[in-house]
Amino acid sequence: MEYESVIGLEIHVELATKSKMFCKCSTVFGEAPNTQTCPVCLGLPGSLPVANEKAVEYVIKSGLALGCDINLYSLFHRKNYFYPDMPKDYQISQYDQPLCINGLIDLDMGDYQTRIGITRIHLEEDTGKLIHVGGAGRIAGAEYSLVDFNRAGVPLMEIVSEPDIRTPEEAKAYAQKLRAILQSLGVSDVSMEKGSMRVDANVSIRPKGSAEFGTKAELKNLNSFRSLQRALAYEIERQTKALNEGRPEDIVQETRHWDEAKGITSTLRTKEYAHDYRYFPDPDLVPMEFTSDYVEYLRAQLPELPDERKQRFMREYGLPVHEANLLTESKAMGDFFEETVKLYKGDPKAVANWMLGDMSYYLNTEGLEIDETAVTPKHLAELLKLMDKGVISGKIAKEIFPEMFETGKLPQVIVEEKGMTQISNEEEIAKIIDLVLEENASTVEEYRAGKDKAFGFLVGQAMRLTKGRGNPQLINRLLREKLQE
Repeated sequence: MEYESVIGLEIHVELATKSKMFCKCSTVFGEAPNTQTCPVCLGLPGSLPVANEKAVEYVIKSGLALGCDINLYSLFHRKNYFYPDMPKDYQISQYDQPLCINGLIDLDMGDYQTRIGITRIHLEEDTGKLIHVGGAGRIAGAEYSLVDFNRAGVPLMEIVSEPDIRTPEEAKAYAQKLRAILQSLGVSDVSMEKGSMRVDANVSIRPKGSAEFGTKAELKNLNSFRSLQRALAYEIERQTKALNEGRPEDIVQETRHWDEAKGITSTLRTKEYAHDYRYFPDPDLVPMEFTSDYVEYLRAQLPELPDERKQRFMREYGLPVHEANLLTESKAMGDFFEETVKLYKGDPKAVANWMLGDMSYYLNTEGLEIDETAVTPKHLAELLKLMDKGVISGKIAKEIFPEMFETGKLPQVIVEEKGMTQISNEEEIAKIIDLVLEENASTVEEYRAGKDKAFGFLVGQAMRLTKGRGNPQLINRLLREKLQE
């Protein structure tokens, strides 16, 4: 039987506020364990929470950017469950009246387009962090666990998609586009490495054409877009195999852990249902009521979003849709491109080619974002200017780039230190060409007999003798002139 997958994503995003959701404790990442706590975020008796206005504003802005309807009346609930990283033994969250509902994200998958619905966006507080000591760093096999409550109470926005995603590739594209939108808004750094963006995936399979949902599994520990795609692909294959082999009992509603090293999922715990959490309105927090004017005030503050920026890049800079897509996948990438174009004043496509070629190669190799490197728009603009002026060739530029990336030295400094200036003296190049023609008489005859490939070989020999520093245009011109004599 032919099956199709049904995927929905729950994405948790820590908001970039200076203080926690219901108290004044700092949200700075990486501080010493349990140094950013108080009676409120530790849930001590008699402490009372007060909602963070900036966090509410960030969620509403996110909802507006994602095409959501904004509920003008909303409130907080208590979600009851018991776990060591929950100091209150309940989480302040939202249940049936979240801040945002009915949004969407449009995806361009290359050969087709698809729309993914957003069910809801709600606001809650984050939990603490458990550190499992011993074994593989997981709770199973650990000797003991330590708990750090610094993260407990940090504002957390949960974005729940409709089960509209059909492939692991769509899931990855959805998460990446959502990340780009939130970056543009400035509501979070959405760093998966720091845990400020965390993705859980719900996946089931069903016979193709069926409207009924299969039994779903929730996948945890998806700490990169690559992990998200790989984990979904594995789980779809696991469930499909179980059904094809007549083992439907192997598919149960549960939470499964993704093991990145082994490339497999494994049972973590039985999945809870909503009624298991015994939601009820939090008696310590008043409901929130908003006016339409307030919502429109926030809408007017929205910045240029990735889709709008992509269209502008195509219109203003003449970029093809694929390049414009890649350059607007993150705010930092788009900012780097535009700043370089301002400094360079040349062809924007040359900037795009270097960013999506050499720059992206080294970023991917080192696992860095573009704003985490020593290379700045000034570096790339200067490199392109040196090429345009004929000071260096494209080949030399590619030799300079790795050192520029590693050391942060400007291209001009590297050129001067290593004597890498391009040879553009016509007399010097003419002497080298005479030597090439003399040493390769048989190849010269081949060229004159009509074998065009011989010309490329001769150019290569000239570049070899100049150690890659010869001006390619000058070598080509003088070589053709000599061969026609």
